[in-house]
Amino acid sequence: MAVARKIKTLLTVNILVFVGIILFSVYCRIQDRSQELVQIVRSADRRVRSRGAKVGSLADRESILQRLDHLEEVVYNQLNGLAKPMGLVEGPGGLGQGGMAATLRDDSHESETKYEEYGYNAQLSDRISLDRSIPDYRPKKCKQMTYPDDLPQISVVFIFVNEALSVILRSVHSVVNHTPSHLLKEIILVDDNSDNVELKFNLDQYVNKRYPGLVKIVRNNKREGLIRARIQGWKAATSPVVGFFDAHVEFNIGWVEPALTRIKEDRKRIILPAIDNIKYNTFEVQQYANAAHGYNWGLWCMYIIPPQDWLDKGDESAPIRTPAMIGCSFVVDREYFGEIGLLDPGMEVYGGENIELGMRVWQCGGSMEVLPCSRVAHIERTKKPYNNDIDYYAKRNALRAAEVWMDDFKSHVYMAWNIPMAVSMGHTSLEHRQKPEYSDGVLQLGPLGSTAFLPDSKCLVDDGKGRTPTLKKCEDVLRPAQRFWDFTQNGPIISRDTGRCLEVEMSKDANFGLRLVVQRCSGQKWMIRNWIKHGRH
Repeated sequence: MAVARKIKTLLTVNILVFVGIILFSVYCRIQDRSQELVQIVRSADRRVRSRGAKVGSLADRESILQRLDHLEEVVYNQLNGLAKPMGLVEGPGGLGQGGMAATLRDDSHESETKYEEYGYNAQLSDRISLDRSIPDYRPKKCKQMTYPDDLPQISVVFIFVNEALSVILRSVHSVVNHTPSHLLKEIILVDDNSDNVELKFNLDQYVNKRYPGLVKIVRNNKREGLIRARIQGWKAATSPVVGFFDAHVEFNIGWVEPALTRIKEDRKRIILPAIDNIKYNTFEVQQYANAAHGYNWGLWCMYIIPPQDWLDKGDESAPIRTPAMIGCSFVVDREYFGEIGLLDPGMEVYGGENIELGMRVWQCGGSMEVLPCSRVAHIERTKKPYNNDIDYYAKRNALRAAEVWMDDFKSHVYMAWNIPMAVSMGHTSLEHRQKPEYSDGVLQLGPLGSTAFLPDSKCLVDDGKGRTPTLKKCEDVLRPAQRFWDFTQNGPIISRDTGRCLEVEMSKDANFGLRLVVQRCSGQKWMIRNWIKHGRH
């Protein structure tokens, strides 16, 4: 028995010694790795400090930037691979590099389903690296420009609802990869109450590990719409400048410095990065021509030719003054944006807020400009979020803007949408226009080159087959009589071809409860009080 106890004791001691050796070895390896990282950082710090002693305060700044760049590289090497468990790709190489078109051989029913869900090829997006490069479409002169050292920091706000995870993360990677770290203070992701489970745990876990302390996530408890979601992003931002972007974009090299420089020169400027296109099916990046952003009488935004004075300069890198913005991206001084009232929270979902902001800024002493040196590529989706009743909300928002800012011209907006002027658009406050710096009267857009009438060759036609009047290209109308209507003030509007009348009827299914029809004349009388006069332009 005594011998057995001795053997058992000896065996226990040997096991404990063996375990102790293993634990000590692991501890030494951890210490060695920690010391190695510390020595790398200290070595870089000593090199930078030795150079800094020679060139003074400027080198102190350079040393900080170099140390930050080095630490970013160390962190990247440690964290690279976080995307793999989610079926995503990061790092250089792979499909779609350089913004080239990409395709998948194994297109499936799942791919078609994702097309319908997102409005772009989400399955292909999952195979394209989150860090892919895109073409540098900046004008040549932009690449030679230098910018001040003391630029303000920026908070980048992305708004999303039920977006593909890979597309959101590519937007985040892209802005991190193409923005100097000392200028990018934070990234704010505003989730407008998405239903997609993948955008909860997976997104949180990834950004918290990949970009600790850099990315904030704001989640709306109910779906607010793009307009109010952007206001939530503004409230969460803490840097002097805020950039608002859709969460399906990719940033070009050198995008932020020119935008921050223009705002540093004048805080009342709203900067619109020039937009390039990401094809929804192949993710190819295509260059768009330089353009201003204008709008029609329905207050629907469109690309327009830049002002004549910009064309006369012959400088493609120069800022382009613009009366409005497309809406997918803009950069603004945070405090100034608050001073002018942010976006109109009384508007619903999206549409019209981009036009209203342009009207407000120009009439209130500010300016808005497209910057060709600052470029962002954007996916033009085939399916938009918030699809339910978006047509109704776009009209409602446009009429709110017209009521506040367009004075005697607001009737043209009602006519463009075929809506009676008595329809209520909710409370529309004029408080912004009470401030002394806000001009009163006509919105002057002439100097911006946006007042030229676009060619309009459509004719109102009663084809005699149904009750709905149609707009057709005048050259496509078969019978000349179809193009003509007889009208006298306080009388009916009668088709010269069919003899039927253009009338309005009540309808629960129509926007605002009214529908325009052609039918047998019932005695309705019309009085036109506002006319669009086409003069010389």
